[in-house]
Amino acid sequence: MKKIICSLPLCFVLHTASSQQSNSNVIQVNIDLHKTAQTIRNFAASDAWAGQFTGNWPDNKRNQIADWLFSSDTTASGQPKGIGLSMWRFNIGAGSAEQGDNSGIKDEWRRAESFLQPDHTYNWKKQSGQLWFLQAAKQRGVTDFLGFLNSPPVAFTRNGKAFADKGQSNLPPENYSAAAVFLKEVVQGIRIATGVSLNYINPVNEPQWDWSDGGQEGCPYNNEQIAGFTKAISKTFSEAKLPVKILITEAGKINYLYAPEDKSDKGSQINAFFNPRSSTYVGNLPNVYKGIAAHSYFTTSPEDTATAIRKRLHTALNGLEFWQSEYCILGDNAGEINGSGVDLGMDAALYMARVIHSDLTVANAAAWQWWLAISPYNYKDGLIYIDKDKTDGQLRDTKMMWVLGNYSRFIRPGAIRVQAEISDSAALKDLYLSAYKNKDNTLRIVVINNGRTAANASIHCKGLKAGSMRSYTTSAAENLQPGYISGNIVHIPPRSVVTLTGNLSNKQ
Repeated sequence: MKKIICSLPLCFVLHTASSQQSNSNVIQVNIDLHKTAQTIRNFAASDAWAGQFTGNWPDNKRNQIADWLFSSDTTASGQPKGIGLSMWRFNIGAGSAEQGDNSGIKDEWRRAESFLQPDHTYNWKKQSGQLWFLQAAKQRGVTDFLGFLNSPPVAFTRNGKAFADKGQSNLPPENYSAAAVFLKEVVQGIRIATGVSLNYINPVNEPQWDWSDGGQEGCPYNNEQIAGFTKAISKTFSEAKLPVKILITEAGKINYLYAPEDKSDKGSQINAFFNPRSSTYVGNLPNVYKGIAAHSYFTTSPEDTATAIRKRLHTALNGLEFWQSEYCILGDNAGEINGSGVDLGMDAALYMARVIHSDLTVANAAAWQWWLAISPYNYKDGLIYIDKDKTDGQLRDTKMMWVLGNYSRFIRPGAIRVQAEISDSAALKDLYLSAYKNKDNTLRIVVINNGRTAANASIHCKGLKAGSMRSYTTSAAENLQPGYISGNIVHIPPRSVVTLTGNLSNKQ
């Protein structure tokens, strides 16, 4: 057995030799509120691609989806109605839907409408299903919204399509300003049409990939092209006095933020955009967010590799904020789990939880965002699964959704991650823990038990009010099931994720 001291920013994880121990063994958890790490901005998911259809489904169906994703309400028994996402990602379409089969994108669910019409006027009745979800999110308390481009509008692309030719950037430099004006119009038009203000814009998405196969809307960029487009957007937003922040770069995998990898003109993006000596420096522009975004794809398995990559990222950031802005379970992940096939249960949910934990505690991610909130596909890419029907269908929630809720519902914007130490008094493996202090002076502890043996934890935190702790458990049989805690000993069931909540006194 061994003791892991959970020093920041390292992950909190207890590994011991045997998982078959008595439940009477107690793991002692010491929380130090004065040793802090990053501030949490949000937990989110996106409306791509199904939101365009499900937002126009019958009221009972679309409201159930919205409740699951956005609600922080509870039933009379205290059961959470939803996972309380704190940000919603809006896919700003490029216009491939209007092109139909001529778009070259075979799957019409991966096409998207555009507000920009062929005569260069705007139609704010387009993307109506997605606009409905923006309003539904706001009504349920979401305050932060992000608009992202997979491709610029087809009116401005080189080939008139929403995907590229042979990996060449599909947005020519002479159209940077026009595309920037389009984004300004979208921000203003959505606010007028729905009352929702987009707080952030992601102008590029996974710029390292070729986006030439017509599988979906997409556009590649090198660092020089990203800088040029970003400068045009910042200038346009600044002149219009829009307070919207530009979040770059949505790198296709974490490695591209700190290393050139296999694409020297598309990698080392922290240095490229935030080093004042770089020719592509944009960190001083008035609308550019002082943070950088990447996706956790292809970096999550095996666990020691995932940790090493995130440690390198944390070092390279040198204080710059990091957002993990898109993830779902892709590929075979070193044989640990395969992305193919729907999994409504705990296998996928526990793998997802480990990724969230690693991103938050090793990379110090300030935001963690899932890919498809709603999926019609036979893949591990959705929080909610639906029939692939444009007008109506069945809904299925997942344990992945509820496990994301173990974080998103309880760790609110402005929360600060705090240090914890875990003793070696119980010989359980695959136990992960992180702790957070919310702005309202509440404590949140998330415990992942990936093993098949239950654990007991004794929580020690100076300033934690006696009798204030509750638990919310997601397991094969429970979805954020509330429970009361007597004393400071907490039971963590096998193969579960448990959020512990408590109130803090003013003296800590």
